[in-house]
Amino acid sequence: MEKGIIQVYYGNGSGKSSAAFGNVVRRVSAGACGYIIRFLKGQIDEEYMKKLEPEIKLFSFERSIGGFDSLTEEKKLEEKQNILNGINFAKKVLTTGECDVLVLDEVLGIVDEGIATVEEILGVLQERSIFTTVILTGRNLPDEIREVADQIMRIDSEKEPEESKS
Repeated sequence: MEKGIIQVYYGNGSGKSSAAFGNVVRRVSAGACGYIIRFLKGQIDEEYMKKLEPEIKLFSFERSIGGFDSLTEEKKLEEKQNILNGINFAKKVLTTGECDVLVLDEVLGIVDEGIATVEEILGVLQERSIFTTVILTGRNLPDEIREVADQIMRIDSEKEPEESKS
């Protein structure tokens, strides 16, 4: 059995989630079980990912359609509890060893938003077995998570398409 690691994809560039998802697909094609838990992205069209089930299971605990940053303050309060439910689910998945690779997509963003603390995220990571790989994504990487990560990739864009600049 392959030893798991903690990987981080962070930075201001596009492609962090795609890189993390690609890692899951690679591992699943070799026989592993993969879970993806998405944060701060709302109920974005996930139909393309659903086609990968049952080998890769996709979870999103948010109820709103748009991303977290587009919500009113009142809606953000409602979604915070849903997001914390996602964190609790991640901890349960790691505690029970339900999967070989777990992506916590945009989990670093929930620290930026003040929804969870770095200590809470570290607590989730402590639940993993040595055989489980956990992949975290987000824009900013706290030093405390940097210290426990085995592999860190910074993704920054040199150039973005014109429509992305608005």
